[in-house]
Amino acid sequence: MREIRLHDTLSGELKTLEPRAPGRVGVYACGPTVYARVHVGNARPFVIFALLKRFLEHEGLKVSLVENVTDVNDKIYAAALEGGVPSAELAQGMTARYVEDTDRLGLGRPDHEPKATESIGAIVDLIGSLMEGGHAYAAGGDVYFRVSSFPGYGRLSNRPSEEMEQGEDDADTELKESRRDFALWKARKEGEDTAWPAPWGEGRPGWHIECSAMAEQVLGTGFEIHGGGSDLVFPHHENEIAQTEAARGAPMARIWMHNGMVRTGTQKMAKSVGNIFLLHQALDQHGRDAVVTYLAAGHYRQPIAFSAEALEEAGRSVERIRELCRRIDSSAPPPEGLDAYTERFFAALADDFNTPAARAVLFEWVAEANRRLGGGAAVGLGGLGDMLHALGLEGLLDSEETGPDAKAQRLLDDREAARAARDFGVADRLRDELGDLGWEIRDTPGGARLVRRSP
Repeated sequence: MREIRLHDTLSGELKTLEPRAPGRVGVYACGPTVYARVHVGNARPFVIFALLKRFLEHEGLKVSLVENVTDVNDKIYAAALEGGVPSAELAQGMTARYVEDTDRLGLGRPDHEPKATESIGAIVDLIGSLMEGGHAYAAGGDVYFRVSSFPGYGRLSNRPSEEMEQGEDDADTELKESRRDFALWKARKEGEDTAWPAPWGEGRPGWHIECSAMAEQVLGTGFEIHGGGSDLVFPHHENEIAQTEAARGAPMARIWMHNGMVRTGTQKMAKSVGNIFLLHQALDQHGRDAVVTYLAAGHYRQPIAFSAEALEEAGRSVERIRELCRRIDSSAPPPEGLDAYTERFFAALADDFNTPAARAVLFEWVAEANRRLGGGAAVGLGGLGDMLHALGLEGLLDSEETGPDAKAQRLLDDREAARAARDFGVADRLRDELGDLGWEIRDTPGGARLVRRSP
């Protein structure tokens, strides 16, 4: 296995990945809060950490990827109240939609997807440990973390203390010893239709303690990589570090790995801003290969700009590879002299998971293969399969494509008629029927067309 280095937000440096146990790596990436359907920005960490797992497995490591689902939260209560449905029903429905939408990315599921509502016992136990150690206190049915008890607080985000107010907990400032303290447990409030018993009163967990407990349940402490969006550095990940280290006397994770935001204009894509583009819409219009390629095209630590043009460009780059795959002779021996490209490809991924550099090498391989094919030589698969799998594009090697049959075409026509009549419920049902038959709808300027869904 080659040396793998990743940027660690905590130290601000590239750190060599050093497994606790030989050959095994634990990765925890913060998942969605399920109060609405996920958008393209939510999909970036899902894609980045799915591809990271693929790379680490290529290097011979056994990877346990954990991505939680936050299914109890202030935002869920608010959205359920606005929609006139029970909060548990909303969360269950949006969790199912999240799984459905991310399944369409074709990257597989994380190894573990713990839910906050299924982890209440572990959360209560962790809060109890913090209270016993003097790191937490009860007030008015709430429980707060005492930030002053943890001298290392702030070292992840490097914020001055005056910029460390917790935001969502500011309404309860009168209950806190300090404005910097944050909620571990929240007493049940009017309008909240779900709650759990606890020694300090009925209520539900705060957001930050959920992830500390869920990560520890599956991976223990000191696991290899904790990931998530850069918007989670403060307060979410700062608070996770404080909770776990204060309770357990050990670091939570060895490397803190943060991906940049998807931006619309100058702002990050966010439901609260209202500038979102839903993931299932992007998949409908551009296809999974283009969406996955777009989300991995920039370096994971940098923000990427969202636009239809960017997705279309990603689609064109995919078609270049697809066209070559149609010309590859799988029975031919591996092409001579191209192994160096494959080595450079994976070396780029080992250097802070540099997917843009790896993609550049892949297209060098494509250009050389096309040159040889143009000269009349047969070109075998060689390292192309490994490179495409690492980027989530292995489906391009299946170049056998046939048009839709009569049933699929009829369903598409009916779906278009339903959309024209603004009967979106029927349109969605027909889209799902087509998906069950293995077809994906692309909404193009020339009208809707069907393409085979990638495996």
